[in-house]
Amino acid sequence: MPIGVICNVLAVAIGGMIGAKGGSRLSAEFKEKLNLIFGICSMGIGISSVILMQNMPAVVLALILGTILGVVTHLGKRIENGGKKLVRLIPGQGSTDNALLVTAIVLFCASGTGIYGSIVSGMSGDHSILLAKSILDFFTAMIFACSLGFVTSLVAIPQFIIFIMLFLCAKLIFPLTTPAMINDFKACGGLIMLATGFRITKVRDFPIADMIPAMLLVWPISYAWTAWICR
Repeated sequence: MPIGVICNVLAVAIGGMIGAKGGSRLSAEFKEKLNLIFGICSMGIGISSVILMQNMPAVVLALILGTILGVVTHLGKRIENGGKKLVRLIPGQGSTDNALLVTAIVLFCASGTGIYGSIVSGMSGDHSILLAKSILDFFTAMIFACSLGFVTSLVAIPQFIIFIMLFLCAKLIFPLTTPAMINDFKACGGLIMLATGFRITKVRDFPIADMIPAMLLVWPISYAWTAWICR
């Protein structure tokens, strides 16, 4: 039973609805300060994952090659266009901050914590990672919805599709991995989460969406580094 996946999806959907309904009652100062806190939380999650890194060159190479792949294939633009389609599904939604929407989609759907949590949940039945993420996502969705409106809740749709696929495929993915590969994967996701935190706090507008392919490349690169280069 994908309890963790369901809880995480509901957290985003319900948090988005509450934020869209009551967001107008919150002052701009309150939202800004809370966004800073969420940015720090994202950075904290990222740092806690980065310290697990076992093969730094492999993770760095995956991040560079993955970002290049994302830029070349215009992944960020494709996700932005997908976000615009989500906006059109809601009558009267009006204009939307596309950069903020892309950040929300990546944060909820493609974070290292969510992807890894879905795999662990499907393999071992341990939902603790996704349950912890659900708490953060609930309040984060509320804040995003204050600016984006009800479209924030719709992000739960692609999130469910991605997480449930990982959950169902976990038994195929997990046996092919090694502890080093898992730790490097978490570290790569941690770096992306760290960059996400900088983006949320508006310190630097990192190309988060274009960095996503790194989370796929880090698996084979980490394995190759351990098996062939570090022998």
